[in-house]
Amino acid sequence: EGRHDAELVEKVWGDDLRVEGVVVEMLDGVDDLAAVIRDFRPEKGRRLGILVDHLVPGTKEARIVEKARALPQARDHVLIVGHPYVDVWQSVRPQRLGMDTWPTIPRSIEWKKGICQHLGWAHDTQADIARAWKQILATVRTYADLEPALLGRVEELIDFVTAE
Repeated sequence: EGRHDAELVEKVWGDDLRVEGVVVEMLDGVDDLAAVIRDFRPEKGRRLGILVDHLVPGTKEARIVEKARALPQARDHVLIVGHPYVDVWQSVRPQRLGMDTWPTIPRSIEWKKGICQHLGWAHDTQADIARAWKQILATVRTYADLEPALLGRVEELIDFVTAE
C-alpha cells in the first residue's frame, strides 16, 4: 500500500520476485484503489496483487476494497489481501526491536509517532519517522523476522501473480 510496505516486501522477497518478472510498486494509500486497478488494466498474463494495511471488517479500508473488488476489471486478474496491523511496522516481530510485544498506542496519538516515543526515538518530524522505519527495516534479515499474518498474505499474492 505504501512506501514502507513496498520496501519490506522488496527487502524480503524482491530477488525472488524479479526472477519471476514481478515488480513491487508503492501505492500512495488505497483511497482511490479503483483508479489504480483501472489504470493498471489487468488481464490474462497481467495480474495485479495489492496488499492493504489494517484490512479488518468495518474499516474504511474494508469498504474501499469491497468497491474495488466489484470492478469488472478486478474479477479474474486482481487479488487484494490485507493484514490486520495498523501499519506494516507491526508485522516485524517485536523481538527484533527488543520488545516482547508492540505497545498499544492511544488513538489520540499518531501510531508511528507513539511507537517512536515508546522506543525513545525522535518522532517530531517526517524525517524522524523515516529514520525510525529505516531502523526497523534494518532489523529484518529474512521472512522469519516477520509475523505469520503478513507472511501468509504476501505468499498468497506471490502465488496469485506468478500463476500460469
